[in-house]
Parts: sequence; structure tokens; C-alpha cells
Amino acid sequence: MRLRHIEVFNAVMHTGSVSAAARLINISQPAVSRTLQHAELQLGFALFQRSKGRLAPTSEALALLPHMEKLFAQLEDVQRLADSLRKGRATDELRIASVLALSHEVLPRALAQFKQKHPNVTVTLQSLHSPQIVSALMMQEADVGFVLSNVQQPTLLQENLARVPMMCIVPKGMLPPFKLRAGTLSQEDLAGVPLISLDAQDPVGMLLNQLGRESGAGQNHFVTVQTYHTALAMAHHGLGVAMVDGCTALSADRSKVEVLPLAPELQVPVNAIRAAAQPHSLLVKAIMREMQKVLAAQL
Repeated sequence: MRLRHIEVFNAVMHTGSVSAAARLINISQPAVSRTLQHAELQLGFALFQRSKGRLAPTSEALALLPHMEKLFAQLEDVQRLADSLRKGRATDELRIASVLALSHEVLPRALAQFKQKHPNVTVTLQSLHSPQIVSALMMQEADVGFVLSNVQQPTLLQENLARVPMMCIVPKGMLPPFKLRAGTLSQEDLAGVPLISLDAQDPVGMLLNQLGRESGAGQNHFVTVQTYHTALAMAHHGLGVAMVDGCTALSADRSKVEVLPLAPELQVPVNAIRAAAQPHSLLVKAIMREMQKVLAAQL
């Protein structure tokens, strides 16, 4: 199938008629019909059954659909990249993509210092998950990304800014005072206590689950979440103990929770990532320096 075939196929699958597909991709109805007929001729089987002006996909079309959608998404990525390259970029603009854990406390403090030194620079910030940050950098939709993990992607450069400890966020009154006096909490200290767990697909969540199993402490996983700040919010409402990174812990409300390091110490990396093919701009270097300063001062 040619690219035009894929575009028309996708439009008809999502609209259900030739006329609606023609309006969606801004071509004539006869052009849609001809393209479909040509695609079916090349494939050797029908894609749609025609009945009363509507098109019902055949079983073959339904089998092709997930593969076509994946390919169509890749085509859209290419178009986005082409648009970005065509429009160019202003030299007084900095586009940042960051995980949510760094967007609440660390990054705002770094940007406050950055703004004092670069008052005329326009900053755009996207709070995304790590895979989305990688995609944004590869599509040249961001100049620098900040993540709490190691990224294995050959087209991106990675620089470690700090390593931050994992902290336990304990609702007031949930643990007896004698367990808090040591100033740290172990997996054994949390035996039987309701825990706010991180999704096992998260690298740190996977490691915490493994440590919990190895400790044999009989953990009580009350609820599983996907972000550190969601875990923190759950702890603020007394639902359980959350284990979050030190950057997220800066947002903890000490009137509602106790904040203690996890023992033995477990650290996660704070990394800056950028596209290897892009020049290392002065603005990217500047915000990375400010991030490093804030991390050193706060943690």
C-alpha cells in the first residue's frame, strides 16, 4: 500500500463513509473512491463492504487497522518534525520537558534564578512522563529534558545532575513514635502498614517492590499509583505511607506527614537529556547549571 492509500484507509475507518473521509482529508469523494479501489486491487481483497452509503470494514481491514494506525502515527511524527524544522526557532526561547516530580519545587526554583540572568528569554515547560520527554526531544519539540531515570537512547545525550534519596512520607499518627525516633525507616518498619506503591513499570517502583519481597516484611500494598506526586497526595490524606524521591518530598506538608529517609539508602538519578544532533546552546547549559545548584542546595 502507498502512503495515500494508508491516509484514505485511516480516514474511512474513522468516519465510516466516503463523503466524511473526503471532508476529513480535504479531497473529493471520487478521489477517495478511486484510491480505495486502487488499494484493494493492489492488496487482492476487499477492505470495505458497501451498503446504503456506508462502508463496513471487512475482517481483513480490521486485521490491518492496528498496524495502519501505528504507521499513521509515525507519519504524523515525521510531519511534526518537518513542521518544526520548517518554522525554525527563536534564539530567545527555551523549551523544557520535565517529569512532574521536578516541576513542583526544583524546576521553579531553578527557573527563578535563570530568569534573573536571562530576563528576555521565553520559557515553555511541558510536564510529561519520561517516554514522552524522549519523544519530544527526538521530534525537536524540546531543547532539554529533566528525568528521574537513566535513558537508554543512542540519539540522546544524558548528563547526571544529582542523585536524590528515596524518602518515606508517613501520615501523622500512622506509626508509633519509637519507630520514628531512629530518623530512618526500613522495609521491616513498614510491615503491615498500608503502602502507596509506585507502578511496577516505573524503574524505581520495580526496585522498591523487589526490596519489599526480599525483606520478607509482609507489606500491605493498599493502592498503586503512577506518579510520585499522586503518592504524596494519598499520604497527605492519610491513606498510607508513600515512598517518593527527595525532590517530591520537598512538597510534603509537614503538618500532615512525617518525612524520613528510607533505610538502607536508595538513590535515584536526576538527569538532563538533550538531542545529540542539536548544538549544546548557552540557554540549555544555563538552565542545567541552575538545576544543579538548586538540587545541591535543597538536597
